[in-house]
Amino acid sequence: MLKEFLKNTTREMLKSHAPRWIILLLDLGICLFSIVLAYTLRFNFSFEEILRYPLWFIIPYVLFVRTLSFIVFQAYAGIIRFTSVEDIERIITVNIAGTLIFVIGNVLSKTFISGNHIIPYGVIVIDFFITTFFMSTLRLAAKTFFFELAAGNHEKVNTIIYGTGEFGVMARQAIDRNANSGDSVVAYIEDKKDARRSIGNKLGGIKIFHYSELPVLIDKTKPKKLIIAKVEVDPEIREEIVEICLQHNVEVFRIPPVESWINGELSLKQMKQVKIEDLLERAPIKLDEVAIKSQCINKRILITGAAGSIGSEIVRQLTKYKPQKLILYDQSESPLYSLELELLETLKFVDFEIILGDICNESRLNYLFNKFKPQIVYHAAAYKHVPMMECNPRESVTTNVLGTRILADISVKFEVEKFIMISTDKAVNPTSVMGASKRIAELYTQSLNFVENIKTRFITTRFGNVLGSNGSVIPRFREQIEKGGPVTITHPDITRYFMTIPEATQLVLEAGAMGKGGEIFIFDMGKLVKIVDLARKMIKLSGLTPGKDIQLKFTGLRPGEKLYEELLSTKENTIPTHHPKILIAQVRKVDYELISRQVDHLIVSIHKQGKFGVVKEMKSIVPEFKSENSLYEELDLAPITDSLREQ
Repeated sequence: MLKEFLKNTTREMLKSHAPRWIILLLDLGICLFSIVLAYTLRFNFSFEEILRYPLWFIIPYVLFVRTLSFIVFQAYAGIIRFTSVEDIERIITVNIAGTLIFVIGNVLSKTFISGNHIIPYGVIVIDFFITTFFMSTLRLAAKTFFFELAAGNHEKVNTIIYGTGEFGVMARQAIDRNANSGDSVVAYIEDKKDARRSIGNKLGGIKIFHYSELPVLIDKTKPKKLIIAKVEVDPEIREEIVEICLQHNVEVFRIPPVESWINGELSLKQMKQVKIEDLLERAPIKLDEVAIKSQCINKRILITGAAGSIGSEIVRQLTKYKPQKLILYDQSESPLYSLELELLETLKFVDFEIILGDICNESRLNYLFNKFKPQIVYHAAAYKHVPMMECNPRESVTTNVLGTRILADISVKFEVEKFIMISTDKAVNPTSVMGASKRIAELYTQSLNFVENIKTRFITTRFGNVLGSNGSVIPRFREQIEKGGPVTITHPDITRYFMTIPEATQLVLEAGAMGKGGEIFIFDMGKLVKIVDLARKMIKLSGLTPGKDIQLKFTGLRPGEKLYEELLSTKENTIPTHHPKILIAQVRKVDYELISRQVDHLIVSIHKQGKFGVVKEMKSIVPEFKSENSLYEELDLAPITDSLREQ
């Protein structure tokens, strides 16, 4: 009975706030105690000396001045259980104001009234320190009391914070404000390169350790959480910290971007668990903003595939460079509408046109170019799904080859300044229909650079998989984990390059700005990532155990799929650019007349021949196209028969 009563009383105390008048009375009680103690200390406990002063007047005078300053500065207005550094600063300010009034009163009394001071200056100084100390102590003690009560009703969650700067302090304050969480900060960790406070010292009573001590620290403090309280973190250090945490079953959280904080204040509920995308991110790219802006400012820019993963990010990035107009072209109406709303409501950008249409619709494109006369074209529209295109080579050729040729020819006709084609690493030594179709599109657009009297400069960019894009492995794995597994992987040794969508897009803009025409720009994709390791890490980040909570299942390589991705063919060399993440591939010069005839034959084949006949034509254009894990492998071994050509 008594236990239940205490529990209910504690719960009610935690729900309610102490009335302001109670806090004011407590503060005045401290002031009364302080002035008496100040006199006692000043005169060495000599009551005869103390009683020589008119305390009957001095005590009400002190309480009146303090009350006035408390009301003016709202010293009692803060919620006492959430006392912060700002509250202590307010107390100091309030007491300084009251003390100054005492000094002014002494000067006036000495000069105009009695010729004596009202309160000895020694007493005033002692009173200031005693009042400030006890008012601060009251609030901190109350805060500790409430937190202890809250912790008693919740399981204690030991927490480590990575970061001792402003965000590290804010993260701890967010934890302190949410007593119901049971979180308790037991340590800070920092790397010496970014440490604002010396490692080994304390921040708010909590010791700061070097991040290399994390394994020992985890064994000692048994934390359940680690919060990354930094906006910019060295990718290698972040990956090392997260890897250690995953090995010890410690959940890792990160603070959200500042712009998403509610009323400018960090909330514990806003902290999100670290995702695999966070671990694969690399250091921010330094762009030549001047060059990009000089290319884009006051220009009419067409983006094909504008509603796709890369296309939509190109649109977002371009809005920063003040183009005259963005023309957004895509055949997917719902994503295009969503992009329109984002531009209007989030980005507050209005200089754009939404055009719904197919990249192979020549009359539609002619109308678009004639009306808007774009000066720069970013060509991101394409079919990119490898197994799907392996089953549908006609559609792959129609969109990726014919669509690109139509767009390129119209760009030449309307004298577009630059045509930037978004290609793929799968175009290098292609093993799939999709990769081969993109390589043919590269060959055709590159050949136009060597035709006389063509003013349009054609530039190609190549990169690998982008995180979170349509068809990416990461959303698929996440969906499978949410359903309880299994997580399906095609092969235990399969590896891929990964790049974030913003990173890839920024490099596209940079390459487009530096390109003079004829270049194939390839991007530094970082290190190869083993997909099975990626899957295991994603499972662990979800708080689950691979092989126990979520099973891994190997399904075999899909049609056209490579074990390893390449960024350069064996016949290509690279030369550096001024940007460390961008290289130029030195490729063989392509004759326009030859590739044009070959593309003509290929286009005819999609109407007259079966799948094998279409793929055979593709292989004749791209000799390095060798099918893997595909029914077209036999085309690489023996001449095609008429029966196969019709299939």
